[in-house]
Amino acid sequence: MRAVEFAGAGGPEVITIVDRQVPTPRAGEVLVRVAAAGINRADVGQRGGTYPPPPGASDIPGLEVSGTIVALGPGVTGYDAGTPVCALLAGGGYAEYVAVPVQQLLPRPAGLDLVEAAGLPEVACTVWSNLFMEANLAAGEWLLVHGGAGGIGTMATQIAAARGARVVVTAGSAGKIDFCRGFGALEGINYREEDFVERMRQISGGQGADVVLDIMGAKYLGRNVDVLAKDGRLVVIALQGGATAELNLAKLMTRRLRVIGTTLRARDIEAKGRVVQGVRTGVWPLVESGAVRPVVERTFALEQAAEAHAYFDSGEHRGKILLTI
Repeated sequence: MRAVEFAGAGGPEVITIVDRQVPTPRAGEVLVRVAAAGINRADVGQRGGTYPPPPGASDIPGLEVSGTIVALGPGVTGYDAGTPVCALLAGGGYAEYVAVPVQQLLPRPAGLDLVEAAGLPEVACTVWSNLFMEANLAAGEWLLVHGGAGGIGTMATQIAAARGARVVVTAGSAGKIDFCRGFGALEGINYREEDFVERMRQISGGQGADVVLDIMGAKYLGRNVDVLAKDGRLVVIALQGGATAELNLAKLMTRRLRVIGTTLRARDIEAKGRVVQGVRTGVWPLVESGAVRPVVERTFALEQAAEAHAYFDSGEHRGKILLTI
């Protein structure tokens, strides 16, 4: 099969297309013929040498795919060859075939084509696990989403708004803010021109954010704590602004704040299975009703993976970028 390898650490120039052996599904796995794979920031981190695959995972990048089941491993029941699915992965998605534990499979949502479905698993599982399993975001609460125009941001906005939260996003241009409003954001804050703490307080009538979904890490830590309302929760899911910063614990204690840090990729199969099941019951009905949809901006052929990564690196994209096979 054709697959993507990284020939060392670096930029898109390290991406190569190679021939690999088709994986054999083990007990509890199915083999999926891939239709499309989503590009995520974790793939870029792996390419740069800062986010290696967890032990036992494929070195082939790619954390989400859609496709068709073509073979069942020993002991697998409840699935048939020919079934269209999408899946959350620990790696291996940038290839023509991938073996997937059954706990990490999701049915293709009704109303979506198979390529579109590849834009859902990683972002939906990330949003569900962090906003609802960890932060317990409730209807009526204020949610601040940093990076609102990206894949995670657009999915977080849609799911949270559909479940009754009041969503505000940060983005780097007026165009991106208008784009986010189309997915349910009540307001947008241009982080290049405005202080998001001050602006969030204005928008929320002085309250601040009940929950912040953060991709910046150290750079925003102090300001994220400042923007939280009493009993607020800060969920850090990426470190684009660094990993080390000082934290004023007195602010956490006096305002009963919580800082939560999570990753998804390194969790074991059972833990991922619980997240996937939550997505199937909490998100898939919203997708099938049309309230939530994958936001796919561009698709590239597998052989164009380097070009796709270069476009991702530019920061100009809105929503998801997919590789089609």
